Amino acid sequence: MSEWQKIDGGITAPKGYKASGITAGLKPSGAPDLALIISYVEAIAAGVFTTSQVRAACVDYCRQKLEAKPSARAILCNSGQANAGTGQQGWEDAQDSAKALAAALNIDPDSILLASTGVIGKRIKMEELIAAIPQLVSEVSENGGTAAAGAIMTTDLVMKSIALETQFGDRPVRIGGIAKGSGMIHPNMATMLAFVTCDAAVSPPLWQEMLTRAANRSFNQITVDGDTSTNDTLIALANGQSRTPAITGPGPDADKLEAMLTAVCEHLAKAIARDGEGATCLIEVQVTGAPTEAAAAMVAKTIVGSSLLKAAIFGCDPNWGRIAAAAGRAGVRFDQDKLEISLGEFQLMKNGQPLAFDEAAASNYLKRAKTAAYLEEDTVLIKVKIGDEPGSSKAWGCDLSYDYVKINAEYTT
Repeated sequence: MSEWQKIDGGITAPKGYKASGITAGLKPSGAPDLALIISYVEAIAAGVFTTSQVRAACVDYCRQKLEAKPSARAILCNSGQANAGTGQQGWEDAQDSAKALAAALNIDPDSILLASTGVIGKRIKMEELIAAIPQLVSEVSENGGTAAAGAIMTTDLVMKSIALETQFGDRPVRIGGIAKGSGMIHPNMATMLAFVTCDAAVSPPLWQEMLTRAANRSFNQITVDGDTSTNDTLIALANGQSRTPAITGPGPDADKLEAMLTAVCEHLAKAIARDGEGATCLIEVQVTGAPTEAAAAMVAKTIVGSSLLKAAIFGCDPNWGRIAAAAGRAGVRFDQDKLEISLGEFQLMKNGQPLAFDEAAASNYLKRAKTAAYLEEDTVLIKVKIGDEPGSSKAWGCDLSYDYVKINAEYTT
């Protein structure tokens, strides 16, 4: 973190962005449900989306638009209805949403990207959405990031927002982001919903490459319940308003910007994992000694996604056998005689052999995490070494509590 610092402002901290979030009447609860993010100028746009064969109309819409031109001026996001599994009518609703916003902003509909979240099989309430667009546009401001972050939430308990700043020469460059997600979290090439803004100038292919790598090291390494969403969307805009020299290829500036982009994505990903439905703590698994980063990532995500491990963490049971079993079934070959496992400061296994440890103290370590400060000391750290090779990776998840079943048993009722 020495190369950048946290700043206020979230999604609107970078230069040249405004946002808003309002209540349009899409949610039965009456909570905010419609968000808008706008760049003052056409911004380079990159996206990473769900790989599910059952996709929301907004996912196909964004893919189509970004294939045609990798740029955008605005992102419109509704919450309450996923507009997934809605057939041709859902596709037409997506197009009509973009056209209505384009008319209000006096811009090309092809410069608008869309995202939706909510109940699968439910169309967007188009009458309410169209009627709310004038208010949504009138309320955009450079201080609207918090409102936008609140309007994309569904079962989330907390807003997820961050902004970082670094220096390129004598000018600041900023990246901001917001996300939503709490359940149905097991991403494959994205997460629930996440939006990132940046004021650097970056070539379109390089920006897409950066975002894909950042997603693989953050959002793709979280799991709450093993379910991949129909709506997973990660969109990043870079509008060049920092007036720093354009980054067009590999080099120190590209590495620096990508590292900050990854840090933003990692923070949002961890916030989603910590806010898992019914969760009481965050779990971080660090895997080393693998043949490649990808192999380490497979092992880390398998461990953190184990329902048995997640239940043990909830029960404050330092049952390291569940860690070993998950590592062994991850699909990565390794010598079990080299396996090492640690839980916090407690080493549980070395050279494939169990070690004596203070089980009561290890249990207390888990108990302390459940009552510690949010996204600070509330992390259960698991370290696993599977060999002596250079591959390493991390993954994040949460414990599995009784409340997860209660929340999801009554999701639509």
